[in-house]
Amino acid sequence: MGNALQTLPDSSNETQQSQDQQEDQNQEIPDDDNQAFTCEICIEPMILPDRKFKNKNKCSHPFCTDCIIKYIQVKLRDDNVGNIKCPAMNCNQFLDPISCRSVIGLSLFVKWCDVLCESVILGVDRSYCPYTNCNALIVNECGGNLKKSKCPSCKNWFCFQCKRVWHAGFGCEESGELRDRNDVAFGRLVEQKKWVRCPRCRHFVELTEGCRIIKCRCSINFCYKCGKQVHQHWCRCDTTSMCCVWCFRIFIVLIFLIFGLLFLIWDADKRTNRNG
Repeated sequence: MGNALQTLPDSSNETQQSQDQQEDQNQEIPDDDNQAFTCEICIEPMILPDRKFKNKNKCSHPFCTDCIIKYIQVKLRDDNVGNIKCPAMNCNQFLDPISCRSVIGLSLFVKWCDVLCESVILGVDRSYCPYTNCNALIVNECGGNLKKSKCPSCKNWFCFQCKRVWHAGFGCEESGELRDRNDVAFGRLVEQKKWVRCPRCRHFVELTEGCRIIKCRCSINFCYKCGKQVHQHWCRCDTTSMCCVWCFRIFIVLIFLIFGLLFLIWDADKRTNRNG
């Protein structure tokens, strides 16, 4: 009991001493947020303390908000960089977009977010909506070679390959600037009727009935289903046609085998009759 009573005052004294030392240290550290400063970018003295930029307490350097805004604008516009470092020398901290939102304004903040999103999907197949009133970013999440696509924002159709307005009935290599209003209407009709172009002369052909192998006026044969030129009366794109072709080939081989077998039997009987 005597030992316990003697140690209690000592521990309380040590706690009191540590609190006093901490208060003395806090008093020695000046509060820079309430003091005037000189911006290290524009070298202008700032009397108002609220003009000092604060990087969400990650780092504290004497920069004014105007210089930080211009610094972020240059990084986004010229360098197209989303991860923006603090402009201080030998500082490896990055600027925080959320804490900078109230300083830089909404339009610059949205631009910053777009650059960050683009850097994340840099290796992903993507396209921008070609319509001027939309210009949304579309990512190919399904994979494969997309062509006719629908913008999820404005609901308009566009070509994912050439990044332009959907060119119904025309290929990507045919410039959209050279097509007039009648060409666009004709292209929509081609897409609606599902007409196919000849692979040689590029004329449109409509199949109303009959075989899928078309003989064009330029004297070549092509498949109406896949649009490829063929040199026989069948195409590899049609599974049913390929089955018929292989059945026909097997039937021809069987006929030759049967005739060969019958010839061997007949020849054997003929030799037997001669010997008998």
